[in-house]
Amino acid sequence: MKTETIQNQYDGPHAPVKQLPSSIVNLDYASSDDAFEIDAGIRETIKGLRLSILVMGMGLAKLKAKGLYVDLKFRSMNDYLESLCDEMQVERSTAHNWLYIGEAFAKYRRDLERIKFTDADGPTKLPYVERAIKIYGRKEVFQKLKDVTLKEFKEYAKGETSAQPESKIRVVGNKLYVGEKLAVTFSDTLDSKTKAYLTKINVQAGEALEAGEVLYTTRLYDAGELKRFGQAAERLKKELRIEGKGKKS
Repeated sequence: MKTETIQNQYDGPHAPVKQLPSSIVNLDYASSDDAFEIDAGIRETIKGLRLSILVMGMGLAKLKAKGLYVDLKFRSMNDYLESLCDEMQVERSTAHNWLYIGEAFAKYRRDLERIKFTDADGPTKLPYVERAIKIYGRKEVFQKLKDVTLKEFKEYAKGETSAQPESKIRVVGNKLYVGEKLAVTFSDTLDSKTKAYLTKINVQAGEALEAGEVLYTTRLYDAGELKRFGQAAERLKKELRIEGKGKKS
């Protein structure tokens, strides 16, 4: 007797094949010759970028606020950002700005939801909100936020350009004065480059004192190291000031 092998096959209905979600923005417009199609595509892409910036910022802010960067084997948020920028080839200043956007959104979320702020209103305005509130107050700032461009809001956040008191630091010839008092006399034998360098340092020191600030000096090998140090110092200053604000609030 011949034995027939029967394959175990299912011939009932199959679940639909899962598909990856398509991109929100269709990038085919780049190859179009239709001006209106290209313009519309550019505008939609910008909307997508704004949404991405806001979401990335919120993610970075959460990593920092909850210390989740530790789970990724980083000792600090700054270490995480440095690694992220290196791997993804992103400018440090850009990544830090995303973080500031996310932190501002988290801090003022209720106000932003109340005015129905969306990614289309420009999340890059958010880092300037806190400064503007100190000058104008919460209500006015959030009324203004949706109605102006980024450039206009940045200028608005600076406050009215009131006349600044004239600096007491003056340089006359080879002499530097603080008010009416002679502070420094530069030797006539100095070459112009050295004199300009020393004058600049002394003027900045005097201006820092006038503003109640501190001028810190350090020695570097050359102009190349100075450039890298300056960029790193600016990033660190922003981080320290944000941390300082967080402790005060």
